[in-house]
Amino acid sequence: MQPYQILILIAAYFGVLILISYLTGKGGSNAEFFQANKQAPWYLVAFGMIGASLSGITFISIPGTVESDSFSYFQVVLGYTVGYAVIAQVLLPLYYRMNLTSIYTYLDSRFGNSSYKTGASFFLLSRVVGSSFRLFLVANVLQLIVFDSMGVPYYVTVSLTILLIWLYTFKSGIKTIVWTDTLQTFFMLLALGITIYFISEDLGLSLGNLMNYLAESENSKMFFFEDWKSKDHFVKQFLSGAFIAIVMTGLDQDMMQKNLTCRSLKDAQKNMFWFTIVLVFVNFLFLALGVLLTDYADLNGVTEVRDDLFPAIAASGELGIAVAIFFILGLIAAAYSSADSALTALTTSFSIDILEIEKKYSEEKQVKIRKQIHIAISVILILVMLAFKYAIADKSVINKLFQFAGYTYGPLLGLYSFGLFTKWKVKDKLVPLVAIAAPVLSYIISINSLMWFGFEFGFFILILNGLLTFLGLILLRRKHD
Repeated sequence: MQPYQILILIAAYFGVLILISYLTGKGGSNAEFFQANKQAPWYLVAFGMIGASLSGITFISIPGTVESDSFSYFQVVLGYTVGYAVIAQVLLPLYYRMNLTSIYTYLDSRFGNSSYKTGASFFLLSRVVGSSFRLFLVANVLQLIVFDSMGVPYYVTVSLTILLIWLYTFKSGIKTIVWTDTLQTFFMLLALGITIYFISEDLGLSLGNLMNYLAESENSKMFFFEDWKSKDHFVKQFLSGAFIAIVMTGLDQDMMQKNLTCRSLKDAQKNMFWFTIVLVFVNFLFLALGVLLTDYADLNGVTEVRDDLFPAIAASGELGIAVAIFFILGLIAAAYSSADSALTALTTSFSIDILEIEKKYSEEKQVKIRKQIHIAISVILILVMLAFKYAIADKSVINKLFQFAGYTYGPLLGLYSFGLFTKWKVKDKLVPLVAIAAPVLSYIISINSLMWFGFEFGFFILILNGLLTFLGLILLRRKHD
């Protein structure tokens, strides 16, 4: 495809999103922006959450990991199912019972204001960096296939990326996102299916014998039990997946804000059930695509690897114009279905948790402050993405995302576990020290684990971090309430 054709496609796509925003966002109140007035149909929330969970990183990076890691990532995905069950049966009942807008309000009622601010701050840090990771990957692809040839600087690409999100979320936030994410998930899954179909056809495969082909591939090994020291060992990956799901969905304002738009707890639990089933299947399809892309590259002399593999093959045009078109649509849909809700969640958390606007200002003043925060966070995302351009050399972004999440979500895991499974109070003002010390100790242990213990933590670092936070809180427990 020519750059101008891609630009027309992108413009048409965002025209549809802005139209949806106009049709769904005529009110613009905080109740709409934060909770969609608690009137979102659960099946729309469930479908839209698939795109938000996968993001542009999954769309590009998961297929790219198959060549080096086979299907080991699917062990993590299987662990997700346990984590999502915990969310549905433990966390969602808590959030609905307390009628929360921000899930970190729970920490205020359980421990105190310092713990509350600490939890919210770790979420803000996690989401700013995590969302920037996701958008950084997509901006790089757009820069490579469109804007470099037009002489457009990278900072302009990044700025446009965030501006487009802001345009359709600034008024009604989560109410609009419930609908736009549904559309974007549809485009992402359509792109996945079409790519698998055309690349299978090029390799001489029918959909009927595709499963046999995958089973016989040397790149489709799924379970790793041989070396317990390896970061790919099944137990480490499975448990990591369970805890990653709990913290990156159940303790994440972005993902839970969608669940809290459902009409009732029962609807939210149905949402989590069907979301889990579909998400496991879709992740398997992305790994299957990775096998097909790797074999296609070997047969056709494609030299790109990992995160560059899928974009290079799709954009080459060798598989036909349909694959190129739907790759662009799928990439944009996957990236923006994650990033738009993140921008809304960051605005929500900063407004409610840090500034506490609901306690301090009138409704009219709250709306004005919320819009200012929305703009400020957009600018922060741009600056962080520009910083990543010069800081990241590794091509596998998904591994860096999960590694970072292990350090920033660990304190949240420790805080919520301590709150839910003990009855102790803590010395609230000292909680921030524990929340900072735990990731630092986790990092020191992680970089020395091979020498000290003879094995690598990998994604398992999240569990270690949460455990250290939990132990630190035990040391801070108060003798008397």
